[in-house]
Amino acid sequence: MRGAPFYLLTINTPNYSITDHLSQVKMVFLFDIGRVLLDFDFEQSLKQLLPPETPGVNERIKCILGKKEILEAGLITSDEYTSWALEVLQNNVTATQFHHAWRSIFTVNKPMWKNVHELAEIGHRLILISNINSIHYPWIITEFPQFSYFEEAILSFKIGYLKPQTEFYQHAISHYNLVPEETIYIDDLPQNITAGRQFQFQCWCYDLYKHSDFEQWLNKTLRVNR
Repeated sequence: MRGAPFYLLTINTPNYSITDHLSQVKMVFLFDIGRVLLDFDFEQSLKQLLPPETPGVNERIKCILGKKEILEAGLITSDEYTSWALEVLQNNVTATQFHHAWRSIFTVNKPMWKNVHELAEIGHRLILISNINSIHYPWIITEFPQFSYFEEAILSFKIGYLKPQTEFYQHAISHYNLVPEETIYIDDLPQNITAGRQFQFQCWCYDLYKHSDFEQWLNKTLRVNR
């Protein structure tokens, strides 16, 4: 089942362009997904599964999300997690309904995708690097065709580690033959950025509502690496 129609998250930013750096050295870019490429809201989407008068709605949602990392680490299958979540939700919620709500959380961060398009056109190597689960992936790739810009992906549920675990970044470096000093890493969580800097990645802690700050940093970084 396809998710609910997604909406473009558009933030007014100055008209920066990175296409002036066509002659630069080609870099590797590691892009987080959540709150970088796509914004998300689990709570509001999952609440749609339950009537407003249901006792303890917030507590049930909190309980379900409290074990999300187990799913993202690949320690439990999506079927097992779904069955457990349905027991928590009750109210005759079906697996199909749960998956639909679980996937209907996203809004597209349009300014960032403009940058992704430009980087891909220049020829930089783009890799997804995400704590994500098997309900969202690979579904997300077909739901949002723009992910075709990324030919490679480092996904927590597949490798068995979560950011900011050291093993996650060690896997990324060794499996994808990364040179950290020539790799740009974009994530929204400070603890992940701290871990990335320990491996000498060129890092930016992204704020969805300060996209122009990111673009200024990106242009400066690309000029330095020409």
